[in-house]
Amino acid sequence: MSQTDINNLGVKTTNKQILQLAAPISLALLIPQISYFANTIFLGRLGERELGVNGITGVFYLILAMIGYGLSSGMQIQMARRAGEGDKRGLAELMTNGAMLSVVFSLGLMLMTLWLVPLLFGYSLNDNDNFALSVSFVYIRVWGLPFLIISQLFSSFFISIGRSRLLIYGSVAAAASNIIFDYVLIFGKLGFPMLGFKGAAFASVIAEVFYAITMVAMFFGNRLHHEFPVFSFRHFDFSLSQRTLKVAAPLIVQFLFSIGGWLVFFIFIEHLGAQSLAASQVLRNIFGLVGVGTWALATTCNTMVSNIIGQGRRRDVAGVIWKICKISLTYTGFLCIVILLFSKQFLSVYSGDAALVTFAIPSLRVIIVATLIMALSTVVFNGVVGTGNTLVNLTIEVSCVGCYLVYCYFVIYAWKSPLYLCWGSEFVYWTLLLIASTLYLKSGRWKGKDI
Repeated sequence: MSQTDINNLGVKTTNKQILQLAAPISLALLIPQISYFANTIFLGRLGERELGVNGITGVFYLILAMIGYGLSSGMQIQMARRAGEGDKRGLAELMTNGAMLSVVFSLGLMLMTLWLVPLLFGYSLNDNDNFALSVSFVYIRVWGLPFLIISQLFSSFFISIGRSRLLIYGSVAAAASNIIFDYVLIFGKLGFPMLGFKGAAFASVIAEVFYAITMVAMFFGNRLHHEFPVFSFRHFDFSLSQRTLKVAAPLIVQFLFSIGGWLVFFIFIEHLGAQSLAASQVLRNIFGLVGVGTWALATTCNTMVSNIIGQGRRRDVAGVIWKICKISLTYTGFLCIVILLFSKQFLSVYSGDAALVTFAIPSLRVIIVATLIMALSTVVFNGVVGTGNTLVNLTIEVSCVGCYLVYCYFVIYAWKSPLYLCWGSEFVYWTLLLIASTLYLKSGRWKGKDI
């Protein structure tokens, strides 16, 4: 492989390149959050029950999405390593085989979901109306899953080759279609039937179809299939898939535990009543908005660490993680100050219920402070992910989520504590994640890991 090819795909670790890679990812993450923001406002107008149930079903579908993201992240680690080595043909092979694997994986996940949902919600939810709404929503929503997982694969590919700006186009297409169809299907506008809560599910499926079409169009429209010869690999490679799953499986289980813990949190909150559930749904949305930049920087950290290891620059790993941590903390601190100063006005956008807004403010303050810890721990943890030792990620995640669930069980389920103490669970999780990830990176045990 020529030096030109290596330099073409190898990243630098300057603040400028960190921001150049992270900024489009941030925008690509922010646009769906705007869509989710609109969705929450629309459902908030339907009623407190719909708003609350959307929190449960939203987290459940997020689990499915993150399982798919675990698969694509495993591929991204490998593709970023090939990019660092300048191996375009190997990167193309990973992409093609990954597409085949993603289709099979997503269909299997769909079938499992259709069987599991009634059992899970029937066992865990107190209110029969909440159960019926949740099941009917997921049964529609899950049909968008194959399109989402294919889109995640293309996103990972674009990030791996340093073309993260292409993510923006898919996010715009998905968000615009989601907001439009949310409005017309929930409220029955422009000649469409009024579907209420189910309308939000149909709108999301339509948006994910647009997302996938746009991402595929970006790949071929930019003629990347010439630079990366994906059509040279027409047959499914079982050995390559095994290597991919070896890297991805711990990440899949990791994300399952991570978001699964959040699902348990919302199920416990449902036992506290409709107001607590509705307030928590609003708070989750705010948590997502604040975390957009942090998660983009974390993804950047993951890719950069894997890439520079591929270049043979292991000595630079700690430095790039620390650089990204400082940017993440600065960004999050600024947003925290703004939201704390305008807490009431911010919450009022989501709901016109003054009592609900007042009820949510103490919990909002807890969440805002917790995001400062998240700003560091997410980046450091993704630095661990980028080293490729995904079994370590899994061990750290399971341990932290285990402590998180113990806190949730006693504080929420057993003691029925005030909502702001319930959201204190975020301190437990993010603090432990930061400590464990830092200790592992300092140990140096990640050096020499081949993927």
